[in-house]
Amino acid sequence: MFQTYLFVMLAGALGTGARMGLSNFFAVKYPVFPLGTMIVNITGCLVIGFLYAVTGPNSSFAVPPLARQTAMIGFCGGYTTFSSFSLQTLTLLNDGEWLYAGLNIVLSVVLCLIGTWLGLTLGNLAAAR
Repeated sequence: MFQTYLFVMLAGALGTGARMGLSNFFAVKYPVFPLGTMIVNITGCLVIGFLYAVTGPNSSFAVPPLARQTAMIGFCGGYTTFSSFSLQTLTLLNDGEWLYAGLNIVLSVVLCLIGTWLGLTLGNLAAAR
């Protein structure tokens, strides 16, 4: 169990470093639009989708669970959580759970925007004191 957490955390650190490097690279070139974040989210979704399909238990490239968790939860999770959101939403859609997929999309976007607004508001109030 400890080994799993250690590998996932180390891969998460690598994913976080990759996200920072790519985001900063594009932030310098395109300071007005968050292109780096968009590219990170898109490539993270591409990678997690590919890994999910290629490394599953029924795949011809099946890998040990530790390797799969390290790559998908660790690296992809550190790189972008949007990849997990996208994979979970598509899995719901593939399972015919249209209502839950729609709720996941709407609630995630709306509640995350509200949470960010609330955090900014509280932070600004705290900073003003």
